[in-house]
Amino acid sequence: MDQLLLKHIYNKYKIISIVGMAKNSGKTVALNHLIHEAIDEDIKLGIVSTGRDGESLDLVTETEKPKIFAEEGTIIATTTELLSLGDATVEIMNITEYRTPLGEILIGRVKDSGYIQISGPQTTTEIKEVASLMLKLGAEMVIIDGAIDRRSSAAPSITDATILSTGAVLSRDMNKVIEETIHIVNLFNLPQIKDSKEREILKKVLNKGDIAIIDKDSKTHPIGIKTALNCGHIIGDHIEDNSKYILIPGSLVKNTIEDIIRSTNKYKKVDIVVADGTKIFIPPKDWLRFMRYGVRVKVVNPINLVAITLNPYAPQGYYFEARELLDKTKYYIKDIPVVDLVLGGE
Repeated sequence: MDQLLLKHIYNKYKIISIVGMAKNSGKTVALNHLIHEAIDEDIKLGIVSTGRDGESLDLVTETEKPKIFAEEGTIIATTTELLSLGDATVEIMNITEYRTPLGEILIGRVKDSGYIQISGPQTTTEIKEVASLMLKLGAEMVIIDGAIDRRSSAAPSITDATILSTGAVLSRDMNKVIEETIHIVNLFNLPQIKDSKEREILKKVLNKGDIAIIDKDSKTHPIGIKTALNCGHIIGDHIEDNSKYILIPGSLVKNTIEDIIRSTNKYKKVDIVVADGTKIFIPPKDWLRFMRYGVRVKVVNPINLVAITLNPYAPQGYYFEARELLDKTKYYIKDIPVVDLVLGGE
């Protein structure tokens, strides 16, 4: 098998997330491809997912066929209830203290190859801890099966590297798919706060969940609101001449920025800071408009995007010409490897 994904991560990163821009964007294909590449190279993998959220009941009641094939020796994280849905034989190595609606999270080693259901904790801290535990138990590399829309556990920000899966499912218009993909790439590549002292201050405020202004003397001024939604004008009213950062711990949406712009001209003198690029919910055209207005956004936690996979087929029945999608995407995204795993092209 050609090394389309493994060569970008092996011996460079220990914990890798694969995230899909939407359901059916080819994330499972990418995950299985990476698993098979690792098998060919005799690399011991650990596999964990970012939790199942609302899917859990469907999975248990309908017992849909697991889509991930685990080779003997693979270390997996799953839950007590999901373990029985797969047909692989798993030796339990560790029952963690983390609980989910589907039972306790456990870590096991696959004894006989087969299909498995994987699931993990709901929070970023717990996912990171489970991944680290898997490395200690013998995994050479841990893959986190993540999702951009599963925001409670924004996997990219807690991993060493991220692979992004995108494709036709996003739109019937190929140009729109490419535009949305470029937008996410830009969000993932937002600049990090460079100064380490300032970064530590911002992290502490982030952990408290406060929306706050940080001034040029690194003093923190909490605004006293718990959400930025519909409160952009309040945030704007708090920007002073010596303000440096506006820290928004939750989601950053279009209306918040529009309200800040309406309420003050001083927005051009400050940086809006969010935890990471997955916290931004702003359509591509609005984002470009805000950039033209002079809005600056930075992140506390950078995302290291190392590859993009394409799926030219949509479950709705339409598809793109695979080579055209690959060539067009590569034309616009030059600094990150873009691959079509079915076509085998890069």
